[in-house]
Amino acid sequence: MFMHMTFSVAVAGASGYAGGEMLRVLLGHPEAEIGALTAHSNAGSRLGGLHPHLRSLADRVLAPTDVEALAGHDVVVLALPHGASGAVAAQLAERGDGAVVVDLGADHRLVDPAAWEAYYGSAHAGTWPYGLPELLHAGEMTAAAQREALASARRIAVPGCNVTAVTLGLQPGIAAGVVEPRDVVAVLAVGYSGAGRTLKTHLLASEGLGSAQPYAVGGTHRHIPEIVQNLRAAGAADVTLSFTPALVPMARGILATTTARLVEGTDPAAVRAAWEAAYADEPFVHLLPEGEWPSTAATVGANTALVQVAVDARAGRVVTVTALDNLVKGTAGGALQSLNVALGLPETLGLPTDGVAP
Repeated sequence: MFMHMTFSVAVAGASGYAGGEMLRVLLGHPEAEIGALTAHSNAGSRLGGLHPHLRSLADRVLAPTDVEALAGHDVVVLALPHGASGAVAAQLAERGDGAVVVDLGADHRLVDPAAWEAYYGSAHAGTWPYGLPELLHAGEMTAAAQREALASARRIAVPGCNVTAVTLGLQPGIAAGVVEPRDVVAVLAVGYSGAGRTLKTHLLASEGLGSAQPYAVGGTHRHIPEIVQNLRAAGAADVTLSFTPALVPMARGILATTTARLVEGTDPAAVRAAWEAAYADEPFVHLLPEGEWPSTAATVGANTALVQVAVDARAGRVVTVTALDNLVKGTAGGALQSLNVALGLPETLGLPTDGVAP
């Protein structure tokens, strides 16, 4: 039993995919009341013209993104381009606004300012509590420490969608000491919504349908330092990661295949036991039965990550495959899950575990 605690939410950047998905999951939350909706270039537009699936909000008009529109709410969600959230959050702090601020962008995820500057090319805006409740800390096989860090948090930095998939796939092996953190290789199939809503030629249907295309190859993807940071949190002293994503012709979803060297002398049974221990009681991360492999279709619309692990004995490597919806568990659902923890609400409140099929 929990005490009802209705909270108002403003969403900045409501016209984009992340902002729209945040509104969709908030509409399913029994305690959330949606307040101001703002945008930049789409200010003055009806929400229904941009997100026609959000029928209950279709007649809402987007205001310009400024602090006056966002102030006075219990929660402010920033679904803004990378580099834009820091300034808005700073302005809210300057005016003494007491809202819980949830950043769906990258501005506050990284601990190391040098890593931010190297990958994003601007000044670091600071580090906030990290919005991945399932993140393991060194020496633990359940994520109690991360949930404690989120409890009563007033600022939440939501992970990158690819980061969530790779972290959930590999971290049990790091925490249990059954895989080597050096020579980690991650290859991801990513839906087009992961590239955002900005019009670009290679994102047109005529270019993308029937085609798979890699991007950010050769260690340039901005999610790399965040994945490394998470694996270090789980206990890795030194991490080397080869990370290669590819856009594939689906609207949403990530299928992340990550491999790492098996620690010499490790019993294969100990590998699966590590993943079982980490996720046995997790409501949204499900280790599938042996021999059953994740698919992105099974996670569409759900705040669920499906994980499988196997040992490739001939190669001496552990193989993990993780599927999730990049807009739900990878972004908006993960944000609402973390917000529930911060507000003292049941972590699962308002979040679906069942996908949409076919």
